[in-house]
Amino acid sequence: MNHIPDSFQTFDVTGGPEFGRKNLPKLRAQMETLGLDAFLVPHEDEYQNEYLPDCNERLMWVSGFTGSAGAAIILKDAAIMFVDGRYTLQVRQQVEESLFTFTKLEGGGMATWLRANIKKGQTVGFDPRLHSPAALARIKDAVKFAGGETHALSDNPIDTAWDDRPSVPLTQVSIQPQEFAGKSHHEKRAEIGRSIAASGADAALITAPSSIAWLLNIRGGDVKCTPLPLSTAIIDKSGQTQLFIAPEKLSDPVRQHLGNEVSLQSEKALEDAMSALSGKTVIADPNTASAWHVETLKAKGATVKSIQDPVALPKAKKNAAEIASTSAAHIRDGIALAKFLHWLDTKAQSGDVDEIDAAMQLEQFRRHDNSIRDISFETISGAGSNGAVVHYRASTKTVQTLKRGSLFLVDSGGQYPDGTTDVTRTVPIGEPTQEMRERFTLVLKGHIALATVRFPKGTTGSNLDALARHPLWQAGLDYDHGTGHGVGVFLGVHEGPQRISKAPNKVALEPGMIVSNEPGYYKTGEYGIRIENLQYVTEAAPISGGERDMLGFANLTWAPLHKTLIDTDMLTRAERDYINDYHAQVMAKIGPLVEGDMKAWLQAACQAL
Repeated sequence: MNHIPDSFQTFDVTGGPEFGRKNLPKLRAQMETLGLDAFLVPHEDEYQNEYLPDCNERLMWVSGFTGSAGAAIILKDAAIMFVDGRYTLQVRQQVEESLFTFTKLEGGGMATWLRANIKKGQTVGFDPRLHSPAALARIKDAVKFAGGETHALSDNPIDTAWDDRPSVPLTQVSIQPQEFAGKSHHEKRAEIGRSIAASGADAALITAPSSIAWLLNIRGGDVKCTPLPLSTAIIDKSGQTQLFIAPEKLSDPVRQHLGNEVSLQSEKALEDAMSALSGKTVIADPNTASAWHVETLKAKGATVKSIQDPVALPKAKKNAAEIASTSAAHIRDGIALAKFLHWLDTKAQSGDVDEIDAAMQLEQFRRHDNSIRDISFETISGAGSNGAVVHYRASTKTVQTLKRGSLFLVDSGGQYPDGTTDVTRTVPIGEPTQEMRERFTLVLKGHIALATVRFPKGTTGSNLDALARHPLWQAGLDYDHGTGHGVGVFLGVHEGPQRISKAPNKVALEPGMIVSNEPGYYKTGEYGIRIENLQYVTEAAPISGGERDMLGFANLTWAPLHKTLIDTDMLTRAERDYINDYHAQVMAKIGPLVEGDMKAWLQAACQAL
């Protein structure tokens, strides 16, 4: 990520039904050679990444599915595709229904299916580097219950069958300046070392590339949309660190930056390095380390402590420098958003613009800031019925025009050296229907409730999720995705351990944590609505008469809400005041940075209700 590519977006999506038709026979031939009745294909790669380098897109290769969450079980004469609620429409567009049976990832996923369907004596193969220990334990129990056997493979049969597999990425590592990081990697390593010691462990195996990037104040470009250097690390309780990474990625300045307390070895040296941990207690996060990591540690004589990656929580609690830097990035991103929303309100109202035109136009506006390094995820540019596909990705096969009388949903973000952005706006093309206005306003009411809530310390995102859904629930409506995810600073656009969702989460929200606020509504076959800002947890002002210290949220995203879609009769006075205050701040922050017609449009867009 040391240069700006010619184009961040690709619209001839590499997935599609032809992948399953072409590649399923190749995989089944390998399975027969290995004596397998079934083979498990998770979306995750060796680093448990959400977004993958091209060489690790194994699920896409075998099925054509390009979503960021899913799995497949391939049998000799059948194939099962698992996706969550975000992808129920997308999977039918990309995966051949005559070859795959579709089912839900929720409710136990592969383990539940295996328990009910594997026959006695059948052998189920898996790559232990691609499964977490907990997920694999459930799978093994399920297969054993059904009377089958599991078989760990040293070589993945997809990799063997994939004759034109892309090369492993070797992008140069860059240094994240301390002015953006807030702390040197010496300070961070010492802090993490102390937490390792406090947990009763001697060392920690860090397998999440985002944790390594944050810990060592480095960034990379091995993964699309996320500035990650693929690597693994071992840090001991003194803070001494071993970094296992392809040496070709490291320049002399990066080596000097890492210094003598970070020893550098190739990734192939990791297994041998684990031998030195014999007799020691080693932390391995069961959510990020693979089953191979855990079993190898045990085989080398280490005692594995299965607790959260010690870097995850400090990384999530942004320090003052990180908040200041990402705030600045969001202001610059807000200029691009204002230009784009102005363009949507004027030139894109003709009915001739399509989703790809719109996404490329937004990218061009973001490119006006020369610091941008990438988009933070592939832009969701959904017109009309495509807007109801929660994680829709425009392609030449599915593209629609922005027709008058419809809604256009655009969810996008940028990767800047000082921050990561993620914002969704829903815009009418022509005149919206009253139903569209009512449902947009219900979503907006939920968004405001979550933006303005005050809550005591110890509150989790799961405790707050219903606030964003309440207005929709009262109308008999809901949405099938989480309400908020963590976001990094020039790191992942999806970051844990905090989140806001129906799913239970034990991680309390703490000052400095960035989360999205993105309730939505989706009418299949017609339109989608989502409103998303990023916000961070902060100490709330004292409440008169209150007895406890409270936390709240401070906003990061500055882009107008489309007032044509707001039914003001449905708003309370407090909600109206919030919208007016938000728009006043947008005008104050973005207005001085734009000129002419653009500024006049912004003034009108931000005028009080």
